Amino acid sequence: MEKGLIHIYCGDGKGKTSAAIGLAVRAAGNGMKVLFTRFLKTEDSGELKILDQISGIEVIHLKKSFGFYKTLSEQGKKEMSEMYFRLWKEILVKARKEEYDVLVMDEFMAAYNYGLIPNEDAITFLKEKLEQGMCLGFDGRTVSAKEAEELQQLLGEKDISFSVDDDLIGEIWKDRPALSCEPVMELDVKWVGETRADKIAKIREQMKAKNADVFVLTSLDDIAWLLNIRGNDIHCCPVVLSYLIMTDTELRLYANVSAFAQKICENLEADGVKIYPYNEVYSYVQAIPSGSRILLSKSGVNSRLVSNIPADVVILDEVNLTLLPKAVKNSTEMENERFAHIKDGVAVTKFIRWLKTNVAKETITELSAAEKLYQFRSEQEHFLGDSFDPIIAYGTHAAIVHYSATKETDIPLEAKGMVLADTGGHYLEGTTDITRTIVLGPVSDKEKKYFTAVLRGNLNLAAAKFKYGCTGLNFDYLARGPLWELGEDYNHGTGHGVGYLLNVHEGPNGFRWKNLPDHPAPILEEGMLTSDEPGYYLEGEFGIRHENLVLCRKAEKTSFGQFMRFETLTMVPFDLEGIDPKQMSDHERKLLNDYHRKVYETITPYLNEDEKEWLKQATREI
Repeated sequence: MEKGLIHIYCGDGKGKTSAAIGLAVRAAGNGMKVLFTRFLKTEDSGELKILDQISGIEVIHLKKSFGFYKTLSEQGKKEMSEMYFRLWKEILVKARKEEYDVLVMDEFMAAYNYGLIPNEDAITFLKEKLEQGMCLGFDGRTVSAKEAEELQQLLGEKDISFSVDDDLIGEIWKDRPALSCEPVMELDVKWVGETRADKIAKIREQMKAKNADVFVLTSLDDIAWLLNIRGNDIHCCPVVLSYLIMTDTELRLYANVSAFAQKICENLEADGVKIYPYNEVYSYVQAIPSGSRILLSKSGVNSRLVSNIPADVVILDEVNLTLLPKAVKNSTEMENERFAHIKDGVAVTKFIRWLKTNVAKETITELSAAEKLYQFRSEQEHFLGDSFDPIIAYGTHAAIVHYSATKETDIPLEAKGMVLADTGGHYLEGTTDITRTIVLGPVSDKEKKYFTAVLRGNLNLAAAKFKYGCTGLNFDYLARGPLWELGEDYNHGTGHGVGYLLNVHEGPNGFRWKNLPDHPAPILEEGMLTSDEPGYYLEGEFGIRHENLVLCRKAEKTSFGQFMRFETLTMVPFDLEGIDPKQMSDHERKLLNDYHRKVYETITPYLNEDEKEWLKQATREI
């Protein structure tokens, strides 16, 4: 394979594989020879079957599909690593010895980051493809400024230049869909508790304190929070495609003005917010005066935008000024979230009753169960949609942490075993996220053992009382403790922050047992909403997860300082049929009984008589 262009597709979300496959198909269509391989993907996808049929494309197939890396046992990780090492060596041999014009390595960066391929080998191979003084080109809108800087450091010794202003794929993608332009919604202060004028003023005070002349904000959830607007431009996340530039005298919103009703435009302008065409943000930053100090987060701002900032402008690379204020819900948001969780509790409780009652009477699949739950949620006032794609995972599928049913994998639920339901909703009153593992029929003692251990962890974390100054690191043990006692664990974080009618995953707060290098654990503040979701997953057998959302609150203040606690917002019973009470302490049984009593008292006013009777049994004392 000759030296030449390297395309790197980065970022969260979908589209990277599609772009890579499109490139491979176009290359083959133009008479080129393509070698295609992939990492961390299953082998039963339709795209591979199509590629196998195209002359000019050779696909290296994986010998085995392992599922999600983080959920594997240590033995499973070892087997995966060995297989990918062999795959990588095969790729190198073919790429170096045979006449290929294009090499596609799907999910290469994920395998690299997990250490499944020798990192030094990978870097050496990539360096081979770029000669001294060559130019590396990519669409800078898809790569963060931080990622671009890391590439520059990696290739620095070869004096590689970068071109980030061209959209090479866009030049040949003739039927590319237009950017989403869904109608924008303005949230009344009764929902969000603070006017955007007040929020803007507070951010400007922070800018002044940091001696920043300009604040650049490109994360869509932060922009939506600051301006009290919501949209529908991103699947399951009610945000608006936009950029925001703030100085001490003006605030520029770069977006599609046609998405904004005239009244909303007028309201924004009254608060000093003026809307400009979406792509004009790049021209604006080019004209920032010499010597200005611009504050932005390089991990969240794309490399094209940063590359357009004049060299004599000082860049302050810091976390977004909106990050912490957004995470700390005010009193209005907290009260609204309580009500959102009552609504969600009614919907999910009705769903669980329906599922357990009907699983042996009619055909219910993973996908149809998700549709039924959506129906129950949609009956609630102010329901806007799912907060993420629902995870309904039955039997062995539940052992895959982030399994998502498709038409190809969808299976019927049976009156035996357990089904894991991880779902959530957006309401005007806030965002919910809940997981329940539901017993559909006979379960083994082994399943009850781990069901109970995971539940004990959930209850113990929620009951924590602590001094102000603690972080999520202090509490992770409470959730993992019952499993660690058994020599078991789960390979995901215990909890993540949740936004207010925004991202269901929101930083900076969370529960985990170790610090991440780029995301140190923050102090837990009153108003932070965090998931409490320990789990257990046994490959090929079953999976269990219990998730509630907990709100950080102040407790008493004494001579020792301010004490804090958690308030559980989720109002849905845990399935008593999966519990072995003998494994629980008296304190843990009291925690469960107290929680179930509160669920019953809170939810019953919204249920009919049959549903009330069912819930009475579902929340009985143990």
